[in-house]
Amino acid sequence: MTQVKDSQRSHEIQALVNDSDFLKQVLQSFLQQHLESEITEYLQAEPYERGEQRRGHRNGYKPRMLRTRVGTLNLLVPKDRDGCFQTCLFEVLALQQMYLQGVSTRKVTEITERLCGTSFSRSQVSALCGKLDTELTAWRNRRLNGDYPYLIVDAQYHKVREDHRIVSKGILTVVGINRQGYREVLAVQSARTENETTWSVVFRDLVDRGLQGVQLVISDDNKGLRSAIDRYFQGCQWQRCQVHYLRNLLGMAPKKYSKILVDQLRDIFNAPDRKTAHARVKKLVSFYCEKLPQVAEFLEETAEEVLACFNFPEEHRRRIRTTNGLERLHEEIRRRTRVVRIFPNEQSCLRLVSALAAEQHELWVSGRLYLNMEPLTELKAEDQNPVTLIPEALEPILQNF
Repeated sequence: MTQVKDSQRSHEIQALVNDSDFLKQVLQSFLQQHLESEITEYLQAEPYERGEQRRGHRNGYKPRMLRTRVGTLNLLVPKDRDGCFQTCLFEVLALQQMYLQGVSTRKVTEITERLCGTSFSRSQVSALCGKLDTELTAWRNRRLNGDYPYLIVDAQYHKVREDHRIVSKGILTVVGINRQGYREVLAVQSARTENETTWSVVFRDLVDRGLQGVQLVISDDNKGLRSAIDRYFQGCQWQRCQVHYLRNLLGMAPKKYSKILVDQLRDIFNAPDRKTAHARVKKLVSFYCEKLPQVAEFLEETAEEVLACFNFPEEHRRRIRTTNGLERLHEEIRRRTRVVRIFPNEQSCLRLVSALAAEQHELWVSGRLYLNMEPLTELKAEDQNPVTLIPEALEPILQNF
């Protein structure tokens, strides 16, 4: 009998979770309880409670609509008889949203003073936005489930005040494409610079959180990053970003060769298969052997690094051969952080970048499919290189070698 009741309860819970309005109802209930708690604290009394510390009396409600990502919420804002009670809920939500949209703390203060008649100092705005930290920390440390065949890795830099100096702080970002074909922001961490040590911290954290199934990592040719990839994703293939590679090669050639060199490299990148790409590389090396020996040598030594994408389904190549997808995310983040110019501290920088990354993450996982992963699944098992991820427990052993 108990098992029947438990089974029925499980079905009821599952039905609630599958209900499209479930999150909306939960959020609406939570915010309504918050409003009730606010007026109780303001009046220093529960409904119908009598006491010496009571500061007034409730006087009904006024309806208020709040638009969110889960839908429009219908809230009832409590009123007091003197008309003095004002909830800070909408102010906090509005301030946080303005901040995340790239409005500086100074402008937020001006906007709230003009529109709401309420003045907020820059420190108050920063304090209110600091309430995001707990939620963002939990998001950055969330458990990862399932396989992530593709990882895209890159860093961006922002100006931060530190010890009365302005320094450049790096934000190391990892985007993964999961087995279902959706993109996810897997890691956002701050660092003074990008080297093997800082990237090792990022990758070790990902492995400890459950990252698995990695088959290809796409990045630029940062030496420290390469070493960390080789260390933590043993047997995984590496794709050097073709856009970065093209820029590096153009820097070695006179300007008059730029256009023809771009066309020749694109011809290699767009080859129908790996064999054809290798043949075109060989031909290009011969073409520049006498004209530009430095370019020919560079091509001969490094061309293999940009051709790893040919080991994967043709349908995926255009999106796994560069870091462009992550670069676009970074550009959107820079657009919103540009108004800040210089962050007051490292934590404020990490907070804003994390919030913007989390916002994009939600859009990705709830939006259109990025890649159809069926072609990857259909590849023969023997054609796939097994990947060994190094857990944190083995770190002391590795350091002894």
